[in-house]
Amino acid sequence: MPQRFIIIDGSSLVHRAFHALPMLRTAGGLYTNAVYGFTTMLVKILSDYNPDVIAVALDKGRVTFRTETYQQYKAHRQATPTELSEQFPLIRELLQAFGITTIEEQGYEADDIIGTLSEKAAKQGYEVLIVTGDRDALQLIGPETKVLLTRKGISEVETIDVAGLKGKYGLTPAQFIDMKGLMGDSSDNIPGVPGIGEKTAGKLLAEFGSLENVLANVDKVSGKKLQENLRQFADLAVLSKQLATIVRDMNLEFVPENFGIHPDRSTVKELFTKFEFKTLVNKIDTIFQGSSETFEAEPSQSVVEFAVPVVASTKAEVAAICDAVKKLGYASCYPLLSEHSPVAELTGVAINSSGKTVYIPTNSEGWDIAFDLLADKDLILATYDSKKMYNACRVQGRELKAQIQDVLIAAYLLDPTAASYPLDVLAKTYLNEAIILPAGDKNLQNRPEFACWACEIIDKLKPAITSALVSSGLDKLYEQIEMPLVEVLSTMEVTGIKVDKSYLREMAVSIAAKIEQLMHEIYLLAGEEFNVNSTKQLGVILFEKLQLPIIKKTKTGYSTDAEVLEKLAGKHPLIDKLLEYRLLTKLKSTYLDGLEPLIHPKTDRIHTTFNQMVTATGRLSSSEPNLQNIPIRSDIGRRIRELFVPGDGYKYIMAADYSQIELRVLAHIAGDGSLQEAFRHNQDIHTRTASEVFGVPMSEVTSEMRARAKAVNFGIVYGISDYGLSRDIGVSRKEAGHYIDSYFAKYQGVKKYTADIVASAHRDGYVTTLFGRRRHLPDINSSNFNQRSFAERTAMNTPIQGAAADIIKIAMNSVYAELKKQGLKSRLLLQVHDELVLEVTTEELDQVTVLVKQAMEQAVELDVPLLAEVKIGSNWAEAK
Repeated sequence: MPQRFIIIDGSSLVHRAFHALPMLRTAGGLYTNAVYGFTTMLVKILSDYNPDVIAVALDKGRVTFRTETYQQYKAHRQATPTELSEQFPLIRELLQAFGITTIEEQGYEADDIIGTLSEKAAKQGYEVLIVTGDRDALQLIGPETKVLLTRKGISEVETIDVAGLKGKYGLTPAQFIDMKGLMGDSSDNIPGVPGIGEKTAGKLLAEFGSLENVLANVDKVSGKKLQENLRQFADLAVLSKQLATIVRDMNLEFVPENFGIHPDRSTVKELFTKFEFKTLVNKIDTIFQGSSETFEAEPSQSVVEFAVPVVASTKAEVAAICDAVKKLGYASCYPLLSEHSPVAELTGVAINSSGKTVYIPTNSEGWDIAFDLLADKDLILATYDSKKMYNACRVQGRELKAQIQDVLIAAYLLDPTAASYPLDVLAKTYLNEAIILPAGDKNLQNRPEFACWACEIIDKLKPAITSALVSSGLDKLYEQIEMPLVEVLSTMEVTGIKVDKSYLREMAVSIAAKIEQLMHEIYLLAGEEFNVNSTKQLGVILFEKLQLPIIKKTKTGYSTDAEVLEKLAGKHPLIDKLLEYRLLTKLKSTYLDGLEPLIHPKTDRIHTTFNQMVTATGRLSSSEPNLQNIPIRSDIGRRIRELFVPGDGYKYIMAADYSQIELRVLAHIAGDGSLQEAFRHNQDIHTRTASEVFGVPMSEVTSEMRARAKAVNFGIVYGISDYGLSRDIGVSRKEAGHYIDSYFAKYQGVKKYTADIVASAHRDGYVTTLFGRRRHLPDINSSNFNQRSFAERTAMNTPIQGAAADIIKIAMNSVYAELKKQGLKSRLLLQVHDELVLEVTTEELDQVTVLVKQAMEQAVELDVPLLAEVKIGSNWAEAK
């Protein structure tokens, strides 16, 4: 078997991925849809075709020998959207981590690199597979060379060889270039001969063999008009063939050793985490299955050899260590837990004091003494990931009351964009200690010897990391917002939220029956049975059998996406049934089938995990389940929220939501008079903006104007471009750009803020929020335009999003403290975006309503009022 060389048309696949996938974005605002699509294709190619060597070809600039030959070549193409261009550096970074060579040459296109390397590899006896979404590559097919042509965006590939090309187009590879010469290519602005399309070109080549023979035998061509065009535009045909011909003799050598695959899986995993590709992170071992790549420690580093832990088990031994800790008033500790938070229990704790580390198991005689130590309010206790310890103590009916200092949270504040914060990395960063932990032991962090080692590292880290917090001006944020929040989040996680299990099952059965009924009704309306979930089969029913107007076509046929069906709504009863069918199947699969396994058997409640150290802006996220993703303003979201109810002893679910907090923060920090006036007079900000941008009185603002103004308002917060806005609201880039320009013309304060904050970021290398939260921007002064542009947009929106995140955290801390201070039974359950959810007793309803509203609206004093709307109901949906 010959060795296999795969060469990927990176530019083609990245563009296809960008336009095929929705605008995915990380919590920090980094666009990743093209990166994700390209990566999934790359992983699939590696898995399905197992290449011996591989390379990725990329375009390098727009100026090539083709543009010098014909200035109109690709001249009609719009500038690449910044949302796409800024993803190319990320893709290069990812390919480097995969150990895959990228090639780009000034003056040439990726096609020419592919043509040259594929030709030379084939001559060396390699089987060559070209992966692309561009049909131009079909001219490169040969006995040893096939093209894998992407279909359905990038999710499928069609393998085309010499026979396949002949069967599909009736052409040889060489004739494929001749066809381009005759018919041109509108996508590349290659002119061709007017009046000749693919069908006519195919007939001419079938009869005469080549473009040159067609031009030499014009008199024999059928049709006078066609003859005239061939004579008149013969030079254009020759030029078009020249432009369409892929170069195969560039000064590039195919050296197999340069195209091996050398993955650094740890870096790949870090990037997947950074890009928030959770599915790919979980598949990392599968992706590199069989890889022989090993990662050894550098010579100057040494693998940690854990000492046998000193175990204190008798009452006397535990009492001795606890007495020593109390006298000192400070200790470091590291807990070991059973199961997973938030219902895990402590199995033991390592404690370090005065340089001595002892492990105390929970089954020891003196464990109660150790528990009492954790409840000592006068004790300062340094640890790592303290929420887990708060949770475990609560589950066991005890309170962690020591003054907790958490090196993990401190590390997050110092570097909020890091993928993770393992102790060995923190030791390297803040102590300059090169540490390599033993590999291959998945249970390592559950061992007493690890706990003792971690405890000693925490003890060393605490002063170093505290010093870094103070010097960065982050100490107040850490002490006043983040550390108090740990206890709040722990309480919420352990409390959980009640789900009406019987209603959940009833709804699942009811919806399953309704889905079945809808399928039969759809079959009756269609006049036949078909696969409702098949785009191809549905397209045939809608647009061929029922003759409904075609809204949009893709390269694979008719589009039947949500946008198309919504435009067809009301034109045929089948469409309405189909929309309802899709809505209900999504509801059932995503939520109803997914929630019940997450209901804990011991508590009968769902215990989501609140992630305090994930987003770069300071926003909280949640997982298992991710409650941030429940649709906010849709029937699906409302029905899902009906399932969340008050627990035993409680009467109401209360939802308190900030009103347009990010825009209020923007009005405050930008000092914009118009925005501030609107909020002070409690005007509808989107109507006010529409009035300003469209130049009409507020009374004449239409719903469409308001919707577009709303997109502009929130788009400005995220540094949206004309492309992004045009895609969001369905207008041209030119019109979208006009809206943005009009906005800045009316809101001069916002315009000045964006300019000033970007200038500040260029000067300092970071931006901060109102509360000192800092985000470093390493690319802010990059010579790479795309990286610099993304950093500038991040500089604009981080102070807004970060301040909003801080405000909701301050409110949570305040609500929790007041509930506790007033001895109330009502309690916090959830935080979702700008909303707090509580369960409340009948007796405390009025008191808690006032408490929550005051805590939220008085969390911080801004130049505009903070408003919070408080609602109640018998379930979460009623409280929205």
